Amino acid sequence: MPERTGAPAQLFVISAPSGAGKTSLVKALRERLPSLRISTSHTTRPPRPNEQDGREYFFVDNTEFNALVDDGAFLEHARVFDNQYGTSRHQLEDKLAAGNNVILEIDWQGARQVRAAMPACRSIFILPPSRDALRTRLTGRQTDSPEIIERRLADAVSDMSHYHEFDYVVVNDDFSRAVEDLAKIVAGHGGKLAADRPELSRVVANLLVFPTP
Repeated sequence: MPERTGAPAQLFVISAPSGAGKTSLVKALRERLPSLRISTSHTTRPPRPNEQDGREYFFVDNTEFNALVDDGAFLEHARVFDNQYGTSRHQLEDKLAAGNNVILEIDWQGARQVRAAMPACRSIFILPPSRDALRTRLTGRQTDSPEIIERRLADAVSDMSHYHEFDYVVVNDDFSRAVEDLAKIVAGHGGKLAADRPELSRVVANLLVFPTP
């Protein structure tokens, strides 16, 4: 599906609970739509294996991050899982000014700030199909301890409860279909993926209550 043409550059804000597959989906979307640009966030968390500074994130320490906050460099910033994350205002505005559609991957707190600052943005929330799928994906990373995985699962409930604040919701139950859904939204044809569609209620009801481990 082609990207929209003749329209101003658009910012797409994408959020998801940890383990929903957001990063993999965005990577596949970019392969499909090479003209999309990614807004690279700053973070104070240490890089994971195979992550590179300036590619996945700009990795900084707390002192440097706080200095950027004081300078007003961030369009939004938030603390997530004991680490800080922020979006460079200048970097994002430059990409949009160049005429490129931009993808911004952030948590729901940051997405709320960006929507307030840039109301014309389109926001997308990605949900896993089930609790079991979410646990399987988090465990399969093999980057977190069992204690951290349990914390991420518990925090996912809070994250997912904010899905209704977004314009669109994509359920990542089938990877190829989820990428297709994202491409439809970027092309301006995401009406059937609206966050308030009735058929989403059953998926959400299943996700928002986690049993005690």
